Amino acid sequence: MSTTTITVNGEQTTLGEVAVHTSVLDWLRDRGLTGAKEGCAEGECGACSVLVARPGTDAPTEWTAVNACLVPIASLDGQEVVTSEGLGSPAELHPVQQEIAVRGGSQCGYCTPGFVCSMAAEFYRSTRTTSNGHCDHEHGPNGFDLHALSGNLCRCTGYRPIRDAAYALGEPAVDDALAARRSAPPPPPAVTAIAIDGAEFHRPASLADVLELLAESPEAQIVAGSTDIGVEVNIRGVRKPLIVAVDRLDELREFSFGPDEVRIGAALTLSEIERLLAGRVPLLAQMFPQFASRLIRNGATIGGNLGTASPIGDTPPALLALDASLVLASRRGERIVPLADYFTGYRETLKAADELIRTIVVPLPLEPLTGAGGVGKEMALTAFHKIAKRRFDDISSVAVGYAVDVEDGVVRRARIGLGGVAATPLRAVATEQALIGKPWTERTVREAAAVMAAEGTPMDDHRASASYRSAMLGQSLLRFYSESHSAEGVSA
Repeated sequence: MSTTTITVNGEQTTLGEVAVHTSVLDWLRDRGLTGAKEGCAEGECGACSVLVARPGTDAPTEWTAVNACLVPIASLDGQEVVTSEGLGSPAELHPVQQEIAVRGGSQCGYCTPGFVCSMAAEFYRSTRTTSNGHCDHEHGPNGFDLHALSGNLCRCTGYRPIRDAAYALGEPAVDDALAARRSAPPPPPAVTAIAIDGAEFHRPASLADVLELLAESPEAQIVAGSTDIGVEVNIRGVRKPLIVAVDRLDELREFSFGPDEVRIGAALTLSEIERLLAGRVPLLAQMFPQFASRLIRNGATIGGNLGTASPIGDTPPALLALDASLVLASRRGERIVPLADYFTGYRETLKAADELIRTIVVPLPLEPLTGAGGVGKEMALTAFHKIAKRRFDDISSVAVGYAVDVEDGVVRRARIGLGGVAATPLRAVATEQALIGKPWTERTVREAAAVMAAEGTPMDDHRASASYRSAMLGQSLLRFYSESHSAEGVSA
């Protein structure tokens, strides 16, 4: 058993004798840091938000907001955490706390510490600038991205004063210690081994060590961002006896963008991937803002989303449309599996118990070209449609990823990924065949939409009825066609 130390609000402390499945939230509150609250215990409300020092994509260290209710405290061995109490005090408020206070951004105050931490993460984003003056319905003139607050819910204050506080923030002061901290490297991952009351938590030093452990104990629960297993622990009382953390393994965090393909490490978070891609894969660029919330994307990994094999995950439909493949690794070696073959049943896959996802490989599509209607042009039309009750921070009733290549007005290739309409994510093969070789016209699309409405085996549940899901599939294809003819025939 290793000695686990954590730096909280600048002070180093030991973990102590605490159960392996104890969340960061519970551990902090047990030590009197009660600013963070438990609202939902499943990462939907943001009342538990805290800041963690993570490797940055634009600076050595990035203050990243995460849901403390989902993350096991053992996973923060050797790491740095800042809570709302560490940002400021009643006598000396942090700029975020000051703006929330003076602009009426808090009433009951239950959610306020979480808003403060999420807002502080955006306040310290190294690429945020107050000088560009750009402003739209999701960005303030000070460069503040409101998606930073998409995972924070407030039921009494109303969002306008909270938004006003966010848009009033300036640059961090020159003597701001948390701003200065960004220029130094983040804490390295600590090799961790904890065993308490029959449960174990391990963070091995290398991928080889993880694969060795999986070969010996294939029943081990692999975790990265804990956004899925954290819910199981909190809501369903699941207590896996062996937890293996892989989120900081260098071998699972590689990224390359070549002329023919993108290779994405399975342990990269969705927020990191979004920044690394910088819009260069348009379909994924549409998907990222619709995937849960920024708080969740800051922790959730692409490998974890595929590894759970959920039929309502948002990355599978997009990656299916992009013809992605997975590199699966075990002590026996590596193998490449097309994502279209990966899902075998409800939350079942081709992945063996001793394997884990190492890399996601995405072939690069044609670049979209301008031109009305696509006649005489080559176009790679892509889109991601998510049908849900809320625009952001919600689970899909239906999700559809499109990648359609049109040449001289004729569909040469069509790939359509579906989620939420069967026991597994799947390709809409019948619809693809109804499009390929046909002219990209409204008549063709309407005929294919009737085929698409019958794809999958939709069911009735609390999110949507089977008939609604079927109707949305057909309407989605019609919408995609309409979008392809807007902006001079190029989808966003």
